[in-house]
Amino acid sequence: MEPRRRQETSTGISRPAVLSGELELVRQWAQVPSFDVEEQEVAFWSTHQLDGRLMAASIHRSDVRESTTITLRFDPRMLSRIKRIARRRYLNYQSMIKQWLSERMEQEMREG
Repeated sequence: MEPRRRQETSTGISRPAVLSGELELVRQWAQVPSFDVEEQEVAFWSTHQLDGRLMAASIHRSDVRESTTITLRFDPRMLSRIKRIARRRYLNYQSMIKQWLSERMEQEMREG
């Protein structure tokens, strides 16, 4: 049976299901079928909508706490030189150290 897509208003004008509030909520990704052709997908989404919580849970948010804090001990003169170099480059010295480590890791990975 073809899903109901339009609703008659009090004025006799038909409105799409999207505007009439008849859309069925999709609360799990398993409820979304595989589509063979785009027309099937259009027909499905014209009568369904994603639940806001499912959509929010699907958005990747970069978590600032994805990094781990470590402690490094530097010779004070070495740290002073690192900070001086970072200031000349208008960088935070900790960010510069991370950049250096990242570049060196890439080099090591390439060289094997």
